[in-house]
Amino acid sequence: MEDRDTGRPSPAPEPREATTDPFAEHRRLLFGTAYHMLGSVVDAEDILQDAWLKWHAVDQASVEHPKSYLVRTVTNLALNRLTSARATRETYVGPWLPEPLITPSNAVEETEMADTVSTAMLVVFETLNPTERVVFVLREVFGYSYAEIGGFLDRPPATVRQISHRARSHVQARRPRFEADDAAREEITEKFMAACRGGDLNALMELLAPEVTLWNDGGGIVTAARRPLHGPAHVARWLLGVMAKPVSAGIRLESAVVNGELSVVGMIGDDPVGALTYDVHDGRIEKIRFQVNPQKLGGIRAAGGAASDPPPN
Repeated sequence: MEDRDTGRPSPAPEPREATTDPFAEHRRLLFGTAYHMLGSVVDAEDILQDAWLKWHAVDQASVEHPKSYLVRTVTNLALNRLTSARATRETYVGPWLPEPLITPSNAVEETEMADTVSTAMLVVFETLNPTERVVFVLREVFGYSYAEIGGFLDRPPATVRQISHRARSHVQARRPRFEADDAAREEITEKFMAACRGGDLNALMELLAPEVTLWNDGGGIVTAARRPLHGPAHVARWLLGVMAKPVSAGIRLESAVVNGELSVVGMIGDDPVGALTYDVHDGRIEKIRFQVNPQKLGGIRAAGGAASDPPPN
């Protein structure tokens, strides 16, 4: 069955099979839904834990469509978490950035997260109000119909349609520009890491767009820039300054697929100390998001294990 608004197939209710555990079967989808809505690995894992408890507290035999029930449960738990998180983020120390997540290519494809899970898009999602964000994720990322979303949120389909259109216009106006050439991004990533390792200011500046901006999230836990940095000279000097600090001794820069894009991860031993994601446009790095808050590096630390496929209990 196709959604009349997009021509895309609507998610169909699945038949109940007694031989499978619906929560385990749809766990990746549920995590992807929660992560899109929250931008937080820790919060998404908490949501799944709560959803698992709710699922095992009901008479499962009476649930006609388990997948829809589970998505609805995760949606409402995430909406509640988003509403309370807004007040917390108003007092956050310095720029707030989403939690980075290692995303193996097959996992990205399976959960349809390749474009919308990028750090840049998660930052855009932060500018939506909680209801807009939930509706946008369910509609644009996972393809649910207005009627289905209305059922999840107890709202009329016409209201959901209005919210969806408003959210889509907002996101389209702020959607980041992406460099489509993966080979070019790989080359730029290698040059970036080489310039940082070698302390080569000129080489690093050459890689940065004239309008480059860097955001750094330390959460008040570790030293970080509390305001965005602008311009190639400022950004390059600051990055090389970070690399030259005693606390950075022994840091190892590695390329990794973070939030669906080739990025850079800083490691000391087996511990991640930072994740650097960025937009590439016209062959240069345009926007840099540098996550160093240790409480937000669980998705890197797990390297796609528990973070991308959390246990049900």
